[in-house]
Amino acid sequence: MTDTRRRVKVYTLNEDRQWDDRGTGHVSSGYVERLKGMSLLVRAESDGSLLLESKINTNTAYQKQQDTLIVWSEAENYDLALSFQEKAGCDEIWEKICQVQGKDPSVDITQDLVDESEEERFDDMSSPGLELPSCELSRLEEIAEVVASSLPSPLRREKLAVALENEGYIKKLLELFHVCEDLENIEGLHHLYEIIKGIFLLNRTALFEVMFSEDCIMDIIGCLEYDPSLPTQRKHREFLTKTAKFKEVIPISDPDLKQKIHQTYRVQYIQDVVLPTPSVFEENMLSTLHSFIFFNKVEIVGMLQEDEKFLTELFAHLTDEATDDEKRQELVNFLKEFCAFSQTLQPQNRDAFFKTLSNMGILPALEVILVRSAATDIFSYLVEYNPSMVREFVMQEAQQNDDDILLINLIIEHMICDTDPELGGAVQLTGLLRTLVDPENMLATTNKTEKTEFLGFFYKHCMHVLTAPLLANTTEEKPSKDDFQTAQLLALILELLTFCVEHHTYHIKNYIINKDILRRVLVLMSSVHSFLGLCALRFMRKIVGLKDEFYNRYIVKSFLFEPVVKAFLNNGSRYNLMNSAILEIFEYIRVEDIKSLTAHVIENYWKALEDVEYVQTFKGLKLRYDQQRERQDNPKLDSMRSILRNHRYRRDARSIEDEEEMWFNTDEDDLEDGEPVVLSSEKIKNSEDLIDPISKFMERKKLKESEEKEVLLKTNLTGRQSPSFKLSFSGATKTNLTSQSSASGLPGSPGSPGSPGSPGSPGSVSKSTPQAAAITTKGGLVGLVDYPDDDEEEDEDDDEEKEETLPLTKKARLGS
Repeated sequence: MTDTRRRVKVYTLNEDRQWDDRGTGHVSSGYVERLKGMSLLVRAESDGSLLLESKINTNTAYQKQQDTLIVWSEAENYDLALSFQEKAGCDEIWEKICQVQGKDPSVDITQDLVDESEEERFDDMSSPGLELPSCELSRLEEIAEVVASSLPSPLRREKLAVALENEGYIKKLLELFHVCEDLENIEGLHHLYEIIKGIFLLNRTALFEVMFSEDCIMDIIGCLEYDPSLPTQRKHREFLTKTAKFKEVIPISDPDLKQKIHQTYRVQYIQDVVLPTPSVFEENMLSTLHSFIFFNKVEIVGMLQEDEKFLTELFAHLTDEATDDEKRQELVNFLKEFCAFSQTLQPQNRDAFFKTLSNMGILPALEVILVRSAATDIFSYLVEYNPSMVREFVMQEAQQNDDDILLINLIIEHMICDTDPELGGAVQLTGLLRTLVDPENMLATTNKTEKTEFLGFFYKHCMHVLTAPLLANTTEEKPSKDDFQTAQLLALILELLTFCVEHHTYHIKNYIINKDILRRVLVLMSSVHSFLGLCALRFMRKIVGLKDEFYNRYIVKSFLFEPVVKAFLNNGSRYNLMNSAILEIFEYIRVEDIKSLTAHVIENYWKALEDVEYVQTFKGLKLRYDQQRERQDNPKLDSMRSILRNHRYRRDARSIEDEEEMWFNTDEDDLEDGEPVVLSSEKIKNSEDLIDPISKFMERKKLKESEEKEVLLKTNLTGRQSPSFKLSFSGATKTNLTSQSSASGLPGSPGSPGSPGSPGSPGSVSKSTPQAAAITTKGGLVGLVDYPDDDEEEDEDDDEEKEETLPLTKKARLGS
């Protein structure tokens, strides 16, 4: 069995001066080679991982508080605490720390002596302790000076604290306080204020326990009413005794618990209200006060949680119809405060706390009390802690109750009916609903998937409640109600629906298409409130961004770009967020090449948009559309594209350069007139692969749309003759020649001037390869690339070739 004496919780102090729980484990001490010294080690009880490894430095100030706490600072503004389960374990570790530092284990704090001079250290060590002046009215100023002079020196602060504890000095000071008040001795009261404030800065738990005891705390607060920097006395005691009333909504039978609640409230009041805001140098001096409040709250939650009779009675009164509204409001406020206190618990204790509340029936109770704002805070704690618990409850509830009284529908209705002009509660509830429908925090087990079950439930039982205000307000071409509060509410609903579009799949898609939600949403584009119009646009943008053809067909069929285009045109030349957001949608369609939407926009709205020239978005869309149409009109382009994009036939660009170099190095005289220059079948095949992209092909295609056209190809060679020739052809040969010229202009590519023996160039023929077809003309031979899909057209070509004349002025010497 594990030794519970060494069982500890590790805490660190965060930037907000709140203690964060770092885990539970078992502490030990030992020599760590890496740190070169004795160290404190805490290993997690769950997996044995190292939670803490801290070297015990001889100059670090360690404090023992409340018999089970050890607190120290590792570095500036980095405080650590070990909370022991048992006092015996705390004493053992404290002895180890004191042994390393050479201290007497009977002290509650070890101090840093580095900042003191040798002379001060000698004087302090030689003196047995600090002797305080006798506690008399005439010596209050002297006492105040002793306290003030002791604060800068850690050792003197320690000795001052010991002297105050041993002599019961605080109670004697409080007796003087009563005398000063009776005598109206303002000077003496000002001295007492400085003395008590200085005692707070000693940061000593043992002194706090005396000061915050039942018979002393109100007098301590009284001393702090007489701030010498203020012209008049503060009335803190009057507020605490007359204005601040302790309401015991459910009788608390445990007197210790009741006293702890009173003490915590008053100490919190001292920290927040009474004490002046600490300076940068004093802030760390009050860390023990923060710790005192923190651990008090932990203790209160634990004591209440263990009192089953108290909790049972609390929930019984909450759900009892006979409970009057004022009483119920007090119960709700108590439960809210109770949940707020639970945030100080470590995770495993917080789990147990909320499980206890769940077993007691907190979720059914929320249905009764939800009309109160405090109930929203309670629901918030539950959702943030465990959304799955809330989802499981509402799904079970749906099997027994009608939709109208389901907890989640009550939450939605509470959001819709928020009377706050700024909709503060509605904003908070929208965030909670988003957490509940977020698939990221839904669990998946072997037997069931929470996401599938809950989303199916939500869209069946709850979505109609959420969208009701939207549908009711968009029955016409303009919103029926367009006041600011309604616009804010609809914006919140749209924000939630946009979240659903992004994170849910077929559920939201079916709902939008079946209920025609997008059409209704786009009605809000005509709202006088631009933020609402932008929310509607953002909703559509999220749908378009999915690039889902189901959505796209729905948009096209219903002409849902019409309100967007109208809003764009109505916005005119104003350069604002609406203008930019609408342009961004169309730009996204263009860049992503969403064909169905591109065609829809151009076919229906091009005339309205063609004059927009300050951006190229719409001209780019038109270009995309024209390219699509041309591909549809000429389906062979797609087969051509597949050839062009076939990576298996790519070759190194250097081979092109090598061929070109060979061509230029070949002497013109080496070729006899009429001798064909042909490529081998392999070279022709490679040449085909160098055909330029479709864009150039499209440009050539446009030049050959008429039945009879002429293409004049001229090539100028520096230092050589520049032969020119004209190709005349009829419509029957247009297809073949066009396909050959798709990459004209590239050296070594088929049909380009300057390619040796390229198909379509005069004087080329292939005698040995079946891939190249020879055409006999009066002027020579022309080799054509034989594409597999051109077989059907060869017969037509043969007939036309007899009539075709390709005059060759001389042997061709073509440059690139």
